[in-house]
Amino acid sequence: MMRLVISAALLTLLTLMSHGAMAQDVPGIEICTAEKTMERRTGCLQSNVNFLKSSLTKASLESQQKIDAANRQIDALKAAVIGLQNTVAQLQGQVQALGKPNGAAKDAPKDAPKAPAAK
Repeated sequence: MMRLVISAALLTLLTLMSHGAMAQDVPGIEICTAEKTMERRTGCLQSNVNFLKSSLTKASLESQQKIDAANRQIDALKAAVIGLQNTVAQLQGQVQALGKPNGAAKDAPKDAPKAPAAK
């Protein structure tokens, strides 16, 4: 029983230690003025440049993807507006057709003078 508890504690300790080691490898901006030798300072600066370049490239790709998505959405909305305009035009035509009287008076102009009545 005691060995089981000790082995579980060691396993937990090793797991926690491995997460701490991974955190040291996270790239980022480093302060290069603390380096004493020129080679280490140059390497530090180059690491900073590489990090900034990769961050800029990533941000550029993400913004381009957002712009492309917005353009696709704009195109879809334009198509929807055109469809709605066509529907409104059809409905207006139907309303005008319903507003006209039926029969012969339908063909006659409204402002035409009436013929005199026969006696």
